[in-house]
Amino acid sequence: MRITRRGFVEQSIIAASAALASGVPQTSEAADTKSERKVGANEKLRVAVIGVNGQGGSHLGEWLKNPDVDLVGVCDVDPAAYQKNMNKFKSLKHQPKFFQDVRKLCEDKNIDAVSIATPNHWHAVMAIWAMQSGKDVYVEKPCSHNVLEGRVMTQWARKLNRMCQMGVQSRSMTGMRQTIEFIQSGKIGKVTEARAICYRKRDSIGLVDTPAPIPEGLDFDLWCGPAPKVVPIRKRLHYDWHWVFETGNGDLGNQNPHELDKARWALGKNELPKRVISLGGRLGYKDNGDVANSQISIFQWDDGAQLISDVRGLPIKTPVTFGLKGGPFNGACNIWFGTDGYAVGPNYTSGVAFDYKGNQLGKWSGGEYQAHFANFVKAIKSRNYKDLHLDIEQGHLSSALAHLGNVSYRLGKVVPLGTKPSKFAENKHVAETLASFEAGLKEHNVDFDATKFYMGEELTIDPKTELSTNEAANKLFTREYRKGFELPRV
Repeated sequence: MRITRRGFVEQSIIAASAALASGVPQTSEAADTKSERKVGANEKLRVAVIGVNGQGGSHLGEWLKNPDVDLVGVCDVDPAAYQKNMNKFKSLKHQPKFFQDVRKLCEDKNIDAVSIATPNHWHAVMAIWAMQSGKDVYVEKPCSHNVLEGRVMTQWARKLNRMCQMGVQSRSMTGMRQTIEFIQSGKIGKVTEARAICYRKRDSIGLVDTPAPIPEGLDFDLWCGPAPKVVPIRKRLHYDWHWVFETGNGDLGNQNPHELDKARWALGKNELPKRVISLGGRLGYKDNGDVANSQISIFQWDDGAQLISDVRGLPIKTPVTFGLKGGPFNGACNIWFGTDGYAVGPNYTSGVAFDYKGNQLGKWSGGEYQAHFANFVKAIKSRNYKDLHLDIEQGHLSSALAHLGNVSYRLGKVVPLGTKPSKFAENKHVAETLASFEAGLKEHNVDFDATKFYMGEELTIDPKTELSTNEAANKLFTREYRKGFELPRV
């Protein structure tokens, strides 16, 4: 797959990213490190939501039901997105102020915190701008659009003492927290393998040769932000940004950060893996998307711990069980394997554990979406990032797993279906996953001449520098930023 990135990431940038990863700050103009206002224990937090055309609508609902919060602002480059949410504000004494330009929102001293639900390519720059203006940040998954951004966000959060939480809500669900606690207690033995599953049907976005229509009133320059100012070739502008690398990260970086995070959480891994490989393709239909819709990614740490990400965008025809209780598996779920048993997380809020004879060892459930937002508020009032259930550094590590998988895939070569990643394929769970994955593609009679199957490049990562030994990969660990929307560096 051809990689076209014009003259960026020279040795200075590589060295800079290494310095950031190792915690060494770089020189730059000093930012304001003081909070605009310390929110007292009995005071309401003044929150604004940025990006309300999709997931941000749910953010509005959660903030409106939180008794410790006043919703004071809404920001979106498309005024129609604000208009369609106005019925949510009927009960408020004061309507939230509308901003079309996030820079104007950042200047507003009457806002204590923001929650961000924009397209992925905006997450890091927007979050850093907000932190620099004295605001705490709740940012949707993935917190970043590439590997480097998450580390830079972490550096800013620490430098400015800002609370920055990634929106993977299962981190705050009581049932999931109890499940992970059980796993980490050793009740299923030593856990060294996890499988992060995302079986979500994703339809084709269509194949056209004309630019997407720009909604009336939308500020397209601001919509593009850090990305090139080029109208994409596709049927619609909104939502389908997920399925092109310029603005999104595919389902590996859209839905599966939820599962990647839970898998890594249970494994207890607080650094990037040493080895990564990804394979798959945009299979079964030809359209204007360029991300994979069917993708297996394998991550290995030096101690042998392993995480398998299994993304399938074509419908599941034959139920997938892998011979385990707790299935069949569909939607988004997790499986954790220990020496004495395994656990299954079939959704965001519950878990169940078994021994290998099939006896149930425990079952947990409970939690609500609001809990993760409430946890963010608690940390803002304590001013202790350790109170966050998913602090930005942990969010970075989970998001970076998706980015690493996509980098491997983008550097890959076309191969026949059935080609195995030789250094990984002997593992039992990898072999099971690949066999099931290939069987599912065959059920759909995928034409591999029309839609290509790729074997990604095996990457070796230095967890300390968060860089690869592959220079082509390192170029994809960051991006070229448009003037005026550069990634602010510490």
